[in-house]
Amino acid sequence: MSDFKCEDVKPFESASSKTQQVEQMFDDIAPHYDTMNRLMSLGQDKSWRQKSIKRLKQTNPNTILDVATGTADFALSAYDAIEPARIVGVDISEEMIRVGEKKVKAAKKSDYIDLMRADSMNLPFENNSFDAATVAFGVRNFESLEKGLSEICRVIRDGGSLAILELSVPTNPIYRLGYRIFTKVFIPVMAKILRTSSTAYAYLPESIDAFPQGEVMKKLLLEVGFKNVEIKKFTMQTCTFYFATK
Repeated sequence: MSDFKCEDVKPFESASSKTQQVEQMFDDIAPHYDTMNRLMSLGQDKSWRQKSIKRLKQTNPNTILDVATGTADFALSAYDAIEPARIVGVDISEEMIRVGEKKVKAAKKSDYIDLMRADSMNLPFENNSFDAATVAFGVRNFESLEKGLSEICRVIRDGGSLAILELSVPTNPIYRLGYRIFTKVFIPVMAKILRTSSTAYAYLPESIDAFPQGEVMKKLLLEVGFKNVEIKKFTMQTCTFYFATK
């Protein structure tokens, strides 16, 4: 299996596994996660989700697995736009799931969206269980990128779709300079104001820097069993959308 630098980037200086550390980190920041997402993306995360869901809707999936669902933002938006029979959201963090369940209940979508704690390295579903899978801002947190993507591929039916949103480092030098200033100055200040984990938001840019992007990510998706990989960049190249079929 291939090794990627992002697998070695962990939130804490600890002997525990990356999965355990990511679980702890998201448990810690769950109460402020949605607020920080809006601030860190300057509100663009909503637009990014809508653009990716618009592409996913073209495949008309009836069952969707949302991996690293977090507080269920993507699952809720996908249901509103596509209205599939069922969406299952999984996440390693119990606290994130609790926040997500409250949002799903408030939106009166509990009959259509199920949230559960599960590890992306070992998804508790049979082969070919879903028409589509989505991952929004979560793949860089996988302990093994190749294994996680292979698991997702396993549970998607033949002909099904995968939609991934992930933060990225701009290749344009002007955009990249702005990105560096934003991540090194603005994000730590916001984390301090909200009294949330400074460790988590120091981990964020480091994990983005180490993540395989563009053609490297496309090659990996092809290797684990996907095809017809599409790549699109959003908002000055700070977010990348990958779409593929099985």
